[in-house]
Amino acid sequence: MKVYKNLFDKIISPENLFSAWDRFRQGKMTKPDVMDFYLNLETNIFKLHEDLNNKRYRHGRYRSFYIYDPKLRNINKAEVRDRILHHSIFSILNPIFEPTFISNSFSCRINKGTHKGVETLKNILRRVSKNGTRLCYALKCDIKKFFDSVDHEILRQIITKKIKDQDAIWLLNEIVDSYPQPNNIIPRESKDQS
Repeated sequence: MKVYKNLFDKIISPENLFSAWDRFRQGKMTKPDVMDFYLNLETNIFKLHEDLNNKRYRHGRYRSFYIYDPKLRNINKAEVRDRILHHSIFSILNPIFEPTFISNSFSCRINKGTHKGVETLKNILRRVSKNGTRLCYALKCDIKKFFDSVDHEILRQIITKKIKDQDAIWLLNEIVDSYPQPNNIIPRESKDQS
């Protein structure tokens, strides 16, 4: 199995953080927290880089709110600075882990999504049903509170099999450990959505 080293410097480079900002801000520039970050963009990005480089970075708290999508869902939203870092990490780690994902998983993946998922399902149903001449079934399911149920130790084991950069592991542990426990969430009264 191929292992990866020297990822931390790529993740935290100012160039990667500014690129992450460009991806993150798409469709969000009217959000008050995003506009606040943008007012001092260079200072904020360089401060994030400095905190990461000096291992002073601590993931912020999450804000919790509910949306209907179409059912009621609880969302835990990280601060802008943390979400930019999430994008920065994703840009470096996604090419490493994407090839290991099953092909028929479509949610939140580049060049996948709902439309491709529906098209794939249609093709599978056509094949399995012999062009509609045989009965077949499809199971649609959702894991309730999926992210709340992820075992952090198993996640760490998966990550550390491929990632052999101790600084990157430090950062990933900081983010994994940040995921909200009931006492780490700031409730939001308004209906502000990411």
